[in-house]
Amino acid sequence: MGKETGFLELDREDRGYADPQERVKHYKEFYVPQSEPALRGQASRCMNCGIPFCHNGCPVNNQIPDWNHLVYEGDWKTALDNLHSTNNFPEFTGRICPAPCEAACTLNIVDAPITIKSIECAIVDKGWENGWIAPQVPKRQTGKTVAVVGSGPSGLAAAQQLARAGHAVTVFEKSDRPGGLLRYGIPDFKMEKHLINRRCVQMEAEGVQFRTSVEVGVTVSVASLKQNFDAIVLAGGAEEARNLDIPGAELPGVRMAMEFLTQQNKRNAGDDEFRAAPRGSLLATGKHVIVIGGGDTGSDCVGTSNRQGALSVTQLEIMPRPPEKEDKALTWPNWPLKLRTSSSHEEGCARDWAVLTKRVVGDNDVKGLECVRVEWVGGRMQEIPGSEFTLPADLILLAMGFTGPRRRGLLDQAGIAFDPRGNVAANVVDYQTSDPQIFACGDMRRGQSLVVWAIREGRQAARAVDLALMGVSELPR
Repeated sequence: MGKETGFLELDREDRGYADPQERVKHYKEFYVPQSEPALRGQASRCMNCGIPFCHNGCPVNNQIPDWNHLVYEGDWKTALDNLHSTNNFPEFTGRICPAPCEAACTLNIVDAPITIKSIECAIVDKGWENGWIAPQVPKRQTGKTVAVVGSGPSGLAAAQQLARAGHAVTVFEKSDRPGGLLRYGIPDFKMEKHLINRRCVQMEAEGVQFRTSVEVGVTVSVASLKQNFDAIVLAGGAEEARNLDIPGAELPGVRMAMEFLTQQNKRNAGDDEFRAAPRGSLLATGKHVIVIGGGDTGSDCVGTSNRQGALSVTQLEIMPRPPEKEDKALTWPNWPLKLRTSSSHEEGCARDWAVLTKRVVGDNDVKGLECVRVEWVGGRMQEIPGSEFTLPADLILLAMGFTGPRRRGLLDQAGIAFDPRGNVAANVVDYQTSDPQIFACGDMRRGQSLVVWAIREGRQAARAVDLALMGVSELPR
């Protein structure tokens, strides 16, 4: 514990954001880093609890009190080493993780948790700035080969760990650039893509080979991977988006959120309009936009729509409006249900809850959306008579979550078993599927989840693969 009275002397002060009126003019990250004295002061607030609930709140089990103490002492290099011992990519989680660790912090009982996410981000950013992050090339090669299918956070974590264990790792990615949803699902204003690029450079120096624009199950067969690799890790995510089954949903102005977000990220990357939009340019400029779905993906659509110059943006959620504040006695240290306002919401958005969509209005294109208000009684939804209303709409973006991994191609060819939810069946001990040569991790195994959970599963799956190939493993679990 760096300073016994730190939490008594200092209030919580997190990093800030640029003014909403300015940041909507560009797609660059807009958080304002804190000074080193401010960060060390915030780290000094950590109580080093006898039972650090933040450890369990963090899916990768970051040793948060340890690196908080090191930051307070000014030992940033050791703090970075500690952070990397549990998390391959803290610059990802330090930007886009919702921080369940902070919800589990003991000081959150009084609504003043440690600024764990900001300190984590500052540690790794300082590491890059000072040249402390270098490739970790294995001292020996095992002669074993591993194919990792998918280059999202779980695939990248698995690949890096396996390469450091001395295996020859090849990552197959169907998109033109590695990163998965980090690359094409997360807007640049939340996480700029040079962060992914420099990690890929590091991984290539460690021996990882990236094969982009190669879709396993289409470009190459699963059978060929089984023949040429000793093990296969499936980390392809949960990409099957939930559709809207109402009249008029087939109109061209009703589109999937991921198509919308991917197009803008490709434009930001410098792709020409045809390459960025193979189905036609999808822009919110000058349109009344409705986003259906109240989660993070919907929020990302709100921020992107505002940057494209939408006339109005409305976000609808079928569930009731959450409470402003959670019941700490009931929920702490677990992730609470409460109203969350994102930076994108602050930039301009009308939000509405307990709304069921009934029909898309329009002939050849979208003109409006008919809705009705609902109430939830005993866990069941009921329409409220006489509450029907229509919203003007030119573009409707569907951000209602994902139902599981895509089966066509890769999984159909793999011929492996699925769990009752439709995900690839594999436990969290050996991560092995019904085919002993094939392993699965991340959203493809657990369903739609967080980046930090994907990193955890990628790391654990890597150890399971290493153990299966070698009989022993020195990789951390």
